[in-house]
Formats: sequence, C-alpha cells, structure tokens
Amino acid sequence: MDRTPRKVCFVTIGATAPFDALLSKVLDQPFLEALSNNQYTKLLIQYGKEGRVIFDNYTAKFPPGKPERYGLDIQGFDFKKDGLLPEMRSTKSDDKLDAVEGMILSHAGSGSIMEALRLGVPLVVVPNPDLHDNHQEELAREIEKNGWAVTGRLDSLADSVRKAEVLRTVSRQWPPVNSGESKRQKGLASVMADEMGFVD
Repeated sequence: MDRTPRKVCFVTIGATAPFDALLSKVLDQPFLEALSNNQYTKLLIQYGKEGRVIFDNYTAKFPPGKPERYGLDIQGFDFKKDGLLPEMRSTKSDDKLDAVEGMILSHAGSGSIMEALRLGVPLVVVPNPDLHDNHQEELAREIEKNGWAVTGRLDSLADSVRKAEVLRTVSRQWPPVNSGESKRQKGLASVMADEMGFVD
C-alpha cells in the first residue's frame, strides 16, 4: 500500500498581538476537513503566547485518532526566538522526505509575509479585524492583487485552502501572471526565442 506523501500546512498567528479568532478557525471542523480533502497530512501551528489555552483545550478534547482530526497530525508551539524559517520550509516539497508542497497561512504582519513569500509556496494572508489603525487589510489586498498570495477571511477560512491550490497552479504558469508579460499571452518557447534573438 502506497504511503501518502507528507503535505504540511503551517499557520502563524504572530508573536505580538493575539489572534484567537484565527487560531479557533484553523482548529474548526470545516478548515480541517478542507485540509484533509486536499491531501494535507500535517497542521503545524505557531499559536503565540496567549493561544496555548485554546490549543491545549482542542488537543484534550480531540486527541490523536479522533475522527474530528480528519487524520491530520496536529502540532503547535507558542514562540521561537530564532524565527519561523524552519517551520515555513517544512511546507516545501522534498523528494528525500517524500514531501509535496503545502501552504503557509499567516496573519497579515509584514515580517511574516515577506519571509513566507521568499519561499515561493502558496500563501494565505488573514488580516486581523480587531486591530485598530493598522494597514493589514490594505496590505493583504495589494499582495493578492499582484498574484503573490490570497486573502483569507475568518468567516470562510476553509475556502482559503481551495484558493491556495488554485494559486499553486497559477503561479506555475509561464509567463507569471504578475509579470506583465502575461498580457502578451506568450508561452515559454516564445520567451526563450526572444532571449536567444530568434525572429519569427
């Protein structure tokens, strides 16, 4: 029997401002079911200093093996002083580890977004509606408009898994949809011909 390749969804809530609503939603049944339906095997959550109670309550109520986990390996931690790059990298494909590319779901803090974008895996950005005088909504919209990520909403977070899979497909197109070249509808062969100086 073939073993299912590892596929990781890494969620970062952030280290400064609490985002309990996001933590609760990623542990909710619709989101977990969406991950399972898209062949994810692991949910890794950075839940912040104030999220431990929510996470511990969930794991106590639904220990490993419970059907409410949808077969997912669910793990979490509060904070890592050396940053989250190793956890973010766990979402990348790796033939040696029998791992396929997953996704990152992040609060809309600029630092986390930039770190995630550098890895090139599908990114879902979720603005915190409870923060005042912040630009998270604007930042998320701009990133989505440029085709770099998708914006997730708390009231429909499960749908962000589907959107991340669409983003994965679109981001593999050539030329990239955000390059400006896509307007010319030229394929890879045409671009290479231009670069090598061939004339039609």
